[in-house]
Parts: sequence; structure tokens; C-alpha cells
Amino acid sequence: MFPELNDLLNTAPDKVEQGKLTLLCDAQTDGSFLLHHFLSFYLRANCKVCFVALTQSFSHYSVVAQKLGVCLTTARERGQLVVLEGLKSSVDVFFRAQEEPHPLQFLRKASAGDLQPLYEFVQEALKPVDGGEAAWRCPVLLVDDLSVLLSLGVGAVAVLDLIHYCRATVCCKLKGNLVVLVHDSGDSEDVENNTLLNGLGHQSHLILRAEGLATGFCRDVHGQLMILRRTPPQPTAQRERRLTYQYKIQDKSVSFFARGMSPAVL
Repeated sequence: MFPELNDLLNTAPDKVEQGKLTLLCDAQTDGSFLLHHFLSFYLRANCKVCFVALTQSFSHYSVVAQKLGVCLTTARERGQLVVLEGLKSSVDVFFRAQEEPHPLQFLRKASAGDLQPLYEFVQEALKPVDGGEAAWRCPVLLVDDLSVLLSLGVGAVAVLDLIHYCRATVCCKLKGNLVVLVHDSGDSEDVENNTLLNGLGHQSHLILRAEGLATGFCRDVHGQLMILRRTPPQPTAQRERRLTYQYKIQDKSVSFFARGMSPAVL
């Protein structure tokens, strides 16, 4: 968990907003540090977390979380964290009987697009449990990342339908939160990716967009972060608040500063 980012977002583990969709987006840079932040943040906040990890192995996320002071293995063993390892599951799905259900069942079908098994996995992972188990705070769904589904042949509309049902269940019914990461290819001809980004952008309460520097690589400034927060009850002119910071990623933290105000420059 990065304290400076918590300060920018005005959040703390003891003060978790509910019913929110957060969109993490990166363009010409790696924005995975944002997802690592939210994963460790919600685990520290004692939330029940379902993590759909489509990009990296569990061990990768575990190593990064360890640096941030969170043990994913312990969280999974005590039932706080449920993980779908996309890299591992994508192989397993081909070695089981056709009739056996699997979250990534669409990989075995000629026309990818049926994401209902994946939704049912999320629903089962986050459903309230009565009796004896630890009482977790609000449920949270994290997805890293939705762009992978597009590269596997799933259409943007099908992915948006999945998010719609997840929002209805996690955010509305269970009063939890949803955090998704999507890559911005920067290609105006990539209709599917643009449709997904635009669709999610209109639904999101908070958008964090990490971008590479227009001037190229810099040792002391790794990129810039745009923060867009929406407050629906406000009039249209006042419902969006946009802030932009530059950042530098360090081994166990991230430093943020106003544009042009890097300590290296000053």
C-alpha cells in the first residue's frame, strides 16, 4: 500500500467507500503498481477480496504484496482472498471433462463470449456466509486485466456485460467495490479496446490513468497519473474533479509530485 496515493485519494484502510467502480488505465507505461496498491489496501482494510488475475502468476503478486507488508498466502488460507489464476486455469480448462464447469470455459468454445461461468465464480467467491467464519468488511472484486479478455477473442460488449452484472451484484447488492485494470493501446483503430475503455469510463466513480512521459524515458520521473473523480449528486459542471501528478516508482513506495516539481529537477 502506498501512503502517498492514499493521501491523494483521501482514503485510509479504516475509511473504505462502498458501491464504487474504480477504473485503472495505463498508456505507454505499466500501471500495475496501481492494482498492487488496491489489492494490499483492501486486504489491510479487512475486506473480502476476489482477485481475477489474468496477467501474472500468484507468486508474482505475492512477492510484490510482501514488499507492501501484506501476505497473500495467509489471506488466501484464512478465506479473505479468493484468487483465480488465469495463467494456470487457462491450461487446466483443457484437461477436464467438457461438462465440468470452469470460470474460463469460454476458452473451449469456438465463439468466445460466454462469460457467465466467470461471473458465477465471482458471485460464489463473494457471497455472504452465515455462521462461524470471520466477519469481513465489504466485498471487493479486482480484475487484472480486462484487456486480456479482448486478446482472447471476447468482444468488448460481452466484457461490458460482465462488468454490468458484477456491478449489480458486488456494488449494488452487496455494497462492495469493483476495481478493474485496462490497457490503452493508443491505437484509434482498435475499436474493441476503445469501446471497452469508453464504456467503463462512463460508469466509473474514480479513474486513475497512468501515462508515460511525452518526452520519453526519464530516470527520476517515471510517468504521470491523472485522477478523475466523479460525484453524481453534483451538477454536471461540478461533478468531475481532475488532478494530474507525476510519479517515481521506488522499491517499496511511489513518490508523487506536481508536474515539473520533481526533486531531481529542483
